Amino acid sequence: MSGEELGYVDNKEAFIETLKEDVKEQKNVDAVDLKETPEYELKFVDRELETNEEEIAKELEDNLVITYKYYEIALNNKEIEKVDTIEEAEELVNEIKEQKSEEDLDLTILEKYTQNEEEANTQDFEIAKTEIDTKVDKAIEEKEEQERIEAMPEINGIKLAAIPITGRITSRYGVSSSIRSSRHTGLDIAAAKGTPIKVVADGTVTFARYNGSYGNLVKIDHGNGLETWYAHTNKMYVKVGEQVKAGDVIAEVGSTGNSTGPHLHLEIRIDGKHVNPQLYLYN
Repeated sequence: MSGEELGYVDNKEAFIETLKEDVKEQKNVDAVDLKETPEYELKFVDRELETNEEEIAKELEDNLVITYKYYEIALNNKEIEKVDTIEEAEELVNEIKEQKSEEDLDLTILEKYTQNEEEANTQDFEIAKTEIDTKVDKAIEEKEEQERIEAMPEINGIKLAAIPITGRITSRYGVSSSIRSSRHTGLDIAAAKGTPIKVVADGTVTFARYNGSYGNLVKIDHGNGLETWYAHTNKMYVKVGEQVKAGDVIAEVGSTGNSTGPHLHLEIRIDGKHVNPQLYLYN
């Protein structure tokens, strides 16, 4: 090989086939080739000379080009798992499709080839099944969340993408009450003390401190004249000037200020004027 004498074999064709078959016994091997074909020379030798196929095979290992085959299971054209056989892949895909109600669940099977042994490292069937199930559930949740966000309204071009809290509405916008001197400027949603409060859209914190009857109050400027207020909070997790993203937790439900129990007082203001939050949220 490359001018170097490696030894003797009885039959060159049989030797190469045996070499390839030994490698094919490894996991997921599809084909075996040699980068360089060994040179053979017919020689007459002493009948007691022993051949050394095993030693020659070891010398040729680095000269082997091994192609591996496996089956990739993809969700929405993104790989989520790899298995050894088409039968395993089909069984997994069929089981997942039977279990999930999503009609447009885009699960596909791709036959893949590689010369990278690590890339061809596949999962045990049961482990793959668990992994696929988890990843499909996550994809369904993300899709549902995206659809929910897309269905939410815009105000002055600002997309509302999160609900501050879930809970029972205890006081609606515009109502009169003995505990306040004017009509209600926001919406009260009752929840347990400490419940995380999420900001409804991207924005900048412009106020985060105690403010009389509002108690601990956080104000967020979302741009284009849109502002949201979150009052009576127990704790505030943001400070003035901080940039926040829709869904970020900015405070927790409390009962500070003029309050009869733990709840969130939510206000939406457009160009400085409060509007009914239920025109956009909790409707």
